[in-house]
Amino acid sequence: MRLICRFFSLLLISLPPGSLAASENGYDYFSANRQLVRNGLQAVLMCNGLYTSNRHVSEIFEQELAYLAGARFGGIVGNADGGDYQINSTLKSVSVGGGATGPSVSAVFREGIGCIVMSPGQDLGDISALPLLKLPPNAVNPDAIPWPSGDLVPDEPLPEEINPKALKAASDWTFNRPIPEEITTGLIIMYQGKLIHERYAAGFDRHTRTRTWSTAKSIAATLIGILVDDGRLKLDEPLGIEWLPALKKPEVDPRNAITLRHLLNMSSGLYPVDSINREYTTGSSRSYWAGASSVEGARDRGLVREPGTYWDYENFDTLLAVYAMKLALGDDEVYQEFPQRALLDRIGMRSTLIGVDRFHDFVLSSQVYTNARDLARFGLLHAQGGAWQGERIISEAWIAFVRTPAPSTSKLGNFYGGQWWLVPDDRDDVPRSAYATAGTRGQFVIVIPSHDLVIVRRGLDYSKKGFDQWDLAREVVKAVR
Repeated sequence: MRLICRFFSLLLISLPPGSLAASENGYDYFSANRQLVRNGLQAVLMCNGLYTSNRHVSEIFEQELAYLAGARFGGIVGNADGGDYQINSTLKSVSVGGGATGPSVSAVFREGIGCIVMSPGQDLGDISALPLLKLPPNAVNPDAIPWPSGDLVPDEPLPEEINPKALKAASDWTFNRPIPEEITTGLIIMYQGKLIHERYAAGFDRHTRTRTWSTAKSIAATLIGILVDDGRLKLDEPLGIEWLPALKKPEVDPRNAITLRHLLNMSSGLYPVDSINREYTTGSSRSYWAGASSVEGARDRGLVREPGTYWDYENFDTLLAVYAMKLALGDDEVYQEFPQRALLDRIGMRSTLIGVDRFHDFVLSSQVYTNARDLARFGLLHAQGGAWQGERIISEAWIAFVRTPAPSTSKLGNFYGGQWWLVPDDRDDVPRSAYATAGTRGQFVIVIPSHDLVIVRRGLDYSKKGFDQWDLAREVVKAVR
């Protein structure tokens, strides 16, 4: 021990003053995590681009992966002609990385789910152990079913209340952006439940499924609302979650004070991993892109604020709420089939795939792939007060909850409700009744009850500022006389 101490003291003496501190402070302890996440992110986007969206690899590199070009992610691995990645069309898998680009991460397409990310270095021979959706898809032909439950849209003149020139102007405003990084891929506008405008960019159509990103959170809230309406979940009661790490006396864990309302309001008080820019190093991205458990990561955060008092936008809060949904359902098979049985099939969302991690847990904070028409149906459900063709799907009380500003946003502009975004207090050019989903790269479903409007915008934006949903709402409202 004396020899070791003596050696270390000599080492310190031999180093230039301050060099040890500098090396410690300057070392990027999260670089390996970033490489891992970069590879997994690219693998998932490529996999879903190929097998969920049915797009060509050159299109994926040009548009889907443009998101990765900046320093934040470390750049794209390879190019459309090849690189440090492997595409296996037989297995429907994509593996990215290895060697200088960091650990290899694979994503594999599973029917009815989309692409699931495997653990770093996991052998593709383990694919058979990945989750499968056992519930068979709805076999009906949507083209033979009238809108909105199906895709048979009648050729009708515009309602008298709609100004065709203003409608075209709003559409052109959406697609002809002054910033090249704002790329609109699809636009749907509905008025009084009728599809009055539908437009797509080249290479996209009404069948094209793309990632919803955080628009998935609003879908999660709707599923949770169904259980609250049924009395199987309570907004203001303890969640019943076993927290990590477990205390010797779990009953005194201060995290037990967190309720479902806190989670849905993004006000859990738990350590804000994602909102302090750790998402792509130690946060939720490990479950999104690196094969970690979404549930364990969500449960393993300490309480740093009183629940309900502070707003932090956290993917993990949504994932905790989804985990509470799983606990309420009780049975794993019931849980896996619940989204399709309780919501998707009932309103005709037949093209929607809800992703899971490799532990069979829904990643409903982000991992949903769908087309514009399915999102239009989802928006219409809310515009109709939670009813669908005479059947009650969610209660008006639940819709009122998701549209009510979270108390923690009262001094910030009242811009967020229950996993839905609200018109901020400082916007006076948008109807106050409007509320919206919002996902990275410009995924929006905007519901404006006062004007009987539902607007869906799909995009592949990669600008820093991003496309503004309330500006879009403003432009579309101009078309209603």
